[in-house]
Amino acid sequence: MTVEGTCEPRFTEVAEEFERNLRERGEIGASVCVIVDGETVVDLWGGSAVPPGRPWRRDTVGHVWSCTKGATALCAHLLADRGELDLDAPVTRYWPEYGANGKEGTLVRHLLAHQSGLPVVRTPLPKGAFYDWKQMTETLAAEEPFWPPGTRHGYQGLLFGFLVGEVVRRVSGRSLGTFFREEIAEPLGLEFWLGLPEEHEGRVAPTIPADPSADLPAFYRTAFADPASTAALLIGNDGGYLLTPGESDSRAAHAAEIGAVGAITNARGLAGLYRPLSLGGGGLVSAERLALMAPAVSAGTDAVLQVPTRFSLGFAKAVDNGYLPPADREGIGYTETAFGHPGMGGSVGFCDPPARLAFGYTMNKQGPGLGINPRGQALVDAVYRALGHRQAGSLWYRPD
Repeated sequence: MTVEGTCEPRFTEVAEEFERNLRERGEIGASVCVIVDGETVVDLWGGSAVPPGRPWRRDTVGHVWSCTKGATALCAHLLADRGELDLDAPVTRYWPEYGANGKEGTLVRHLLAHQSGLPVVRTPLPKGAFYDWKQMTETLAAEEPFWPPGTRHGYQGLLFGFLVGEVVRRVSGRSLGTFFREEIAEPLGLEFWLGLPEEHEGRVAPTIPADPSADLPAFYRTAFADPASTAALLIGNDGGYLLTPGESDSRAAHAAEIGAVGAITNARGLAGLYRPLSLGGGGLVSAERLALMAPAVSAGTDAVLQVPTRFSLGFAKAVDNGYLPPADREGIGYTETAFGHPGMGGSVGFCDPPARLAFGYTMNKQGPGLGINPRGQALVDAVYRALGHRQAGSLWYRPD
């Protein structure tokens, strides 16, 4: 398949792995972008956006799923950096209704760190619920948590954006998508949307689901075996968003501001989002705020995903799950100083400030795992090798 774009000689291995993904690893269409010291050193795209006919072009964009969480978290950190939002304050300071049914002690940081105790909701959600912000936030405000907030962590897979995004809305007076566009995407010149304008709909590469597999991660096995589990509620009580064929690629889904999983962009957009952070804040946030964004605050077995996960305040941290059974081995293989977020099926964006690195990878053909899939990890690994880093297990370390 044709690969286009640019790649500096130092990063030739990234281009080689990108081509191998298309040739040998089942990639259909994809893009990768690497920024070092603020300069783009890799910007490649290739394959098919809509097989077999439409090629992946420079301006092709796609659904990046949970990579969205990094954008939403950054909105909260901008407000915190300006002194308008206190992450250690109760959520009720900004969203009074949220304190119902045992949630009055929830802190804003609990929402960012997946410690809210509200990874899913019990209240049955009607079809299209994710397209109705008011309905979703009222439902969340009325729910009882599954555990006392702050006592453990469980992935808020589809609800993170409504939880954090409603705080952003209450503080800023703007919807999450509007705040992101006006304060981040437009100033940085990013083609990255939380709520895609209809004029760009024709550029979207539709998602191609992962191939059916008998060897499913524990999360999916539990979801199918126990309808009352948080895993089952995550994928089954979402107003039809995940399990209705084509729903997540509908115009209604793309237009909605779904701050956990709904963003539309490409590798250039993901890398561009993290570029300022890779430069110590880059005028977007202060160095002091950046230092608070990186450290892990949640770690251990995830109450929802049932494998070890690690999160900072809104971002996914490195985790090596290579010792687990094959279906659960997919982790996040970057350095301890890096932070960002993968998306369901394998897309990923992150920064590594000490390495002055920003990275983005998007694709249309999903993998079955819950972390960075082998195609994306091969690209990340090639970048770190080019930078002279060393590897232990699936994680990377600076040579010094």
